[in-house]
Amino acid sequence: MPLTSERTAGFGESVIRRMTRIANEHGAINLSQGFPDFEPPEELKRALAAAATKGPHQYAITWGAANFRAALAEKQRRFMGIPIDPEKNITVTCGSTEAMMAAMMSVINPGDRVVVFSPFYENYGADAILSGAEPVYVPLVPPDFAFDRDTLRRAFELRPRALILCNSSNPSGKVFTRSELEYIAGLAEEFDTWVITDEVYEHIVYDGAAGVRHIYFASLPGMSKRTISCSSLSKTYSITGWRLGYTIACEAATDIIRKVHDFLTVGAAAPLMEAAVTALAFPQSYYDSLLASYTKKRDVFLGALDRAGLRYTRPRGAYYVLADIGEFYDRDDTLFCEWLAKEVKVAAVPGSSFFRESVTNMIRFHFAKKEETLIAAGERLAGLRAIWAEKGDALGRAEK
Repeated sequence: MPLTSERTAGFGESVIRRMTRIANEHGAINLSQGFPDFEPPEELKRALAAAATKGPHQYAITWGAANFRAALAEKQRRFMGIPIDPEKNITVTCGSTEAMMAAMMSVINPGDRVVVFSPFYENYGADAILSGAEPVYVPLVPPDFAFDRDTLRRAFELRPRALILCNSSNPSGKVFTRSELEYIAGLAEEFDTWVITDEVYEHIVYDGAAGVRHIYFASLPGMSKRTISCSSLSKTYSITGWRLGYTIACEAATDIIRKVHDFLTVGAAAPLMEAAVTALAFPQSYYDSLLASYTKKRDVFLGALDRAGLRYTRPRGAYYVLADIGEFYDRDDTLFCEWLAKEVKVAAVPGSSFFRESVTNMIRFHFAKKEETLIAAGERLAGLRAIWAEKGDALGRAEK
């Protein structure tokens, strides 16, 4: 048979999706792939039922139905605090995954460099490679996942075309400070670099009383002209299966993104956009309730980790937590996660799938679950030490 492409030679199956399959195989509580086990808002489900009956059922405008873009522009203007023209600045995509891919293919040339913070969501490195670019990794150093400013400057001195910024960060739960963002902005201005943001957790940021805030990168002075903001409705409205994402960018970048998007997917699902207009009009009270709910889920699950004796870095945003398994097994976190799903019946993601550096002592849990699911997972994790003492030697045999 003919040869396949060299650029995909290093690709494997998504570790996150693989862990979901392993969870299903062993009947484990799935805290690996980040989707809720609870329903979206009732108003949104009713709107979906109406759209299923009344339509529209044919193609929408390629870059998004006009009423959806208008509602999205109004909602994002309110939160981002910048002018957004639905006709000039918004492209609706099939999830934030496509938004990121379309953004990168629109501004990156083969051979360019792209700065990626590590740890990172696993798609970013693949997106860079598919765009023909070379990723340049800059570590976020545990436990607070700060970056070294000199290291970041050296990365910019390589003249990258873009930097990818996930804020709040998956998998670490880091929320970048204003000082950190302003430093990145200064480098982007100095080296004439695009910043492509992933802000799907924009409304899930904790510890506001302690001064933790989500700051939209495009809202910083002068940054709207060089920022492509990527996000989706998946996490905010608990509709990960609807695959409604978007980019917000200056008119010149949006013009190119729309062309790339057209050839990638043609357009997002018309009836889903119609239904989602309802969610985009939700009042502030919805977002306050969303944050309160996730704050409680975070506290419930971190309490479970405390009782299990697992060390972790307290997340300040998103709905993930990195736990340290070094005291149990630090040679192969993938084997440990497979063992955990089989023996403890809780599924997590090996941290090595997120780090460019050699990190084998961390695993990622997510807590976008009903409280009863998190309590059940906590009860299982409470038995981890006893099960490890009895069955942990199986990992050594598997490693050989």
